Amino acid sequence: MSETDDSAVTHQPFPADLPGDDPGEDVARGTGVALWKQIVERLEADIVEGRLAPGTRLPTEMELSERFGVNRHTLRRALAMLTDKRLIEATPGRGTFVKEPPIRYPIGARTRFSEIVSREGRAPSGRLIGSRIEPATAEIAEALRLAPGDEVLRVDMIREADGVPITIGSHWYEAGRCRDLDLLVAATGSVTRALETLGLGDYRRLETRITARLADEEERRLLSLPAGRTVMVIDAINGDAQRRPIQYSRARFSADRVQLVVKT
Repeated sequence: MSETDDSAVTHQPFPADLPGDDPGEDVARGTGVALWKQIVERLEADIVEGRLAPGTRLPTEMELSERFGVNRHTLRRALAMLTDKRLIEATPGRGTFVKEPPIRYPIGARTRFSEIVSREGRAPSGRLIGSRIEPATAEIAEALRLAPGDEVLRVDMIREADGVPITIGSHWYEAGRCRDLDLLVAATGSVTRALETLGLGDYRRLETRITARLADEEERRLLSLPAGRTVMVIDAINGDAQRRPIQYSRARFSADRVQLVVKT
């Protein structure tokens, strides 16, 4: 169906779980305002005025196309604009949602993802996406007070809030001290619980460095980000009660899903 075919589509009522409108207030043809722009204006008003609350799941493209009486091409153009405005967000396998406000994420001596997300009223989760033993680079060796080339265990995770990916984390540990940590992470979905099993749960932040850059292809895929989005990169060293480093980590956060707060 082409753009000009929209006039042949019959209006259908808005799905019952979202705010409805009188048929007379629907998108209008022949006004000089493109149909996709009218859809943007209508949905943006619903979001800004609170009729569509943060976290609300939007109907499918087919349902929205029927609702507004337009073809899928027109509807997708409107949704793309709302995504660019950062009012909605699509997550593969879950659907398209009204964007939640950014998670307030404090960086302090004791920074725990699950605790922070839970305090925000969101459901935290995590999963292992890879692990391996590798030689320590000069940077990792210095952070963990090892010799370059010493064996370190690398653990890669993705962490989510309400099923939305928030951060990808790569963590390195002295292999001999934290052997089998990756198996514990895979079983629990939590670095903190895994370290607690090894008697290292009371780790503390020794150093934090924060930078920002454009997300690369893998980060866009794992974090479900469109091209051109930014990630905040947090390099951190965590240590035990004696301030001996036990973990060097590099977390890449979707920049518009968190608000970093540095505690002093």
